[in-house]
Amino acid sequence: MMNRKLKRSLLFWLCLSPIIVVILFPYAVMTITSLKSATEVLNPTWWPEELHWQNFSEMWQTSGVGSALANSLYVSTLSTALTIIVSIPAAYALSRYEFAGRNAYRQFLLVSQMLSPIVLVIGLFRLVANAGMIDNLNVLVIIYTGFNIAFCVWMLQSYFSTIPRDLEEAAWMEGANRWRTLRSVFLPLAVPAMVVTAIFTFINAWNEFVIALTMLRKEENYTLPIRVLSLVAGRYTVDWHYVMAAAFVASVPVAILFAWLQRYLVRGLSIGAVK
Repeated sequence: MMNRKLKRSLLFWLCLSPIIVVILFPYAVMTITSLKSATEVLNPTWWPEELHWQNFSEMWQTSGVGSALANSLYVSTLSTALTIIVSIPAAYALSRYEFAGRNAYRQFLLVSQMLSPIVLVIGLFRLVANAGMIDNLNVLVIIYTGFNIAFCVWMLQSYFSTIPRDLEEAAWMEGANRWRTLRSVFLPLAVPAMVVTAIFTFINAWNEFVIALTMLRKEENYTLPIRVLSLVAGRYTVDWHYVMAAAFVASVPVAILFAWLQRYLVRGLSIGAVK
């Protein structure tokens, strides 16, 4: 029995290995390049003769990545929190209440995801410029929240619909009002779904580039994607070891977030498959 399970596991890993290699290869190149010297960076060698860990400290001191990291954390965290706070009651109402236009609103949420934010950049820029809020990180928070609410409401209402109504009705019979039932009974059961939507919202805000590039002007307000671009664009020579070190730093927070919340992520993605 054990031999059969072992053979099956080895077969699965063998089938998955090409996918794993394709996914991990860019990260391997990024990490190794970040540890090369300036003279080795463009040489067709895989492993450097000497690991230059000082690339990270030098990049941190000269490139302004520290402030960009703080800006990205601020914008991504705040927009994620606001998105979840707004989306939870909307998704709950959509899954539990019957009202005119409910199905049409669901379809609207789905169709809105087909609209790329880049289409609205010019209009958004004119609105923000007229409000005198260009070069303000809070503008990014508002815009990212607005773009992510539809996705979060769609995701959460699909999960909320799988939670039995009997649990809420039992709480009502015990004297709990609807707000207390939502807070004490409903939301604890929905933690996996909220974590999944929060992760995707955070990643969308963390990686967003076009809107941030359009709205921000001062270097001290740059987010990480713009700061990494500034290490490449408009330069006669590019220090690729610093660029890759900055890209590595930009990848670390998302990797930590995934590692920390992976159990919720797996539960949230798989739950609802069997009801």
